[in-house]
Amino acid sequence: MSRLFKLIALVLVISGYSYAQKQAPAQTLHSDALHTAKPDYPTTYGSTKPEDIIVVLNRVRNYLDKATPTRVVDKNTNIEISDYSQINTNSVILKGDFSLTSYEWGVTYEAMLLAGEVTGDTSFTNYTIQRFKFLADVLPYFKEIYKTNPQTSLRQIITPHALDDCGAMCAAMIRATKSGLVRADLRPIIDNYINYIFTKEFRLKDGTLARNRPLPNTLWLDDMFMGVPAIAQMGSLTGNKKYYDDAVRQVLQFSTRMFNKNSGIYMHGWVQEMESHPEFHWARANGWAILAMVELLEVLPENYPGRIDVLKQLKAHARGLATQQSGTGFWHQLLDRHDSYLETSATAIYTHCIAKAINRGWLDATTYGPMALLGWNAVATKVTEKGQVEGVCVGTGMGFDPAFYYYRPVNVYAAHGYGPVLLAGSEMIKLLRNKKFDLNDSAVMFSK
Repeated sequence: MSRLFKLIALVLVISGYSYAQKQAPAQTLHSDALHTAKPDYPTTYGSTKPEDIIVVLNRVRNYLDKATPTRVVDKNTNIEISDYSQINTNSVILKGDFSLTSYEWGVTYEAMLLAGEVTGDTSFTNYTIQRFKFLADVLPYFKEIYKTNPQTSLRQIITPHALDDCGAMCAAMIRATKSGLVRADLRPIIDNYINYIFTKEFRLKDGTLARNRPLPNTLWLDDMFMGVPAIAQMGSLTGNKKYYDDAVRQVLQFSTRMFNKNSGIYMHGWVQEMESHPEFHWARANGWAILAMVELLEVLPENYPGRIDVLKQLKAHARGLATQQSGTGFWHQLLDRHDSYLETSATAIYTHCIAKAINRGWLDATTYGPMALLGWNAVATKVTEKGQVEGVCVGTGMGFDPAFYYYRPVNVYAAHGYGPVLLAGSEMIKLLRNKKFDLNDSAVMFSK
């Protein structure tokens, strides 16, 4: 036993010596100067410049340009069909890494336009211009094929069956049309999309956009974004107040049912017939909600009825999100469950929306600037050298238990991350150009 005690004592001495060695550098600082010791931040802190952001955006654009080709091919031979009048039942859009007509790509088209505007680099703008022209050029031929083959390419455009099929794409096409940069006539597509949103999508009796899945009379928080920006942009395009009225109504009626005023965040799903609503505050759905609000406020005329209420709701949501940000800059998959994983797409959406709200004067830079900067610095760590975005939750339906959200996979081919990263970086460039920040006692401080 004496040998065992001696061995244990020796191990303890060695361990103590090793620990002392690791701690030794801290003892070289005088106690009065310890507050100046350099923190071991996991993400960049307090040194980001617009040119740093542009490097990241370029990587994403370069990857997406290669990953989303604009070609029609014969599905049997893979031979390209450059004469679109030769499109037939064997013709398909060449499949890249991502769909050219999904709601995620509606976000990406909008983001490319913004990145081009902010950076002055037309390669971003041309990404959207070229793909919208391609879609407009080939659509008439695929519409003919659709008459006999409903499974043809571009069926999401031809006959949308859900808000996911049309909302984000519609909003992006209206933005592109208003910019004057796209020569293709997108109006027939826009009108088809908005017709679905206004006359075909299921709604509750009070007009709130809803779904009959997974249960009847269900609200998905996602649909604030899938519907509101397109409706609001249509108001901006046409000047018809019915669109503004509906967009405002959607935000307020979703918020009445789904916003937790105590925590300042939204539940993901709401079912009319439920007596009690399980509250799972999924991060990306909260991102869609705040994105819908900033996009509505962007085009809603000043002094328009309901604008004050939407702005008040945006501010309440921003306060709630600020309390949930992690020390790394990311937000969690379930916002208020901090043992759930850190998620990139939601973090990027919040960063964009907070930065945009500051740039527009809706939020205070001193309060929210550090939150946005920390968020961007976190997002930038998830963009690979190839330009892919890591840490993005795959497409997610509605769940009624935590395990569903905790264990949703992440993947670089989850399309939801790319547009938000471009949006976040672009709006952060604006913020850093418009507002100055300094380090005060090592902490980021934005000026008014």
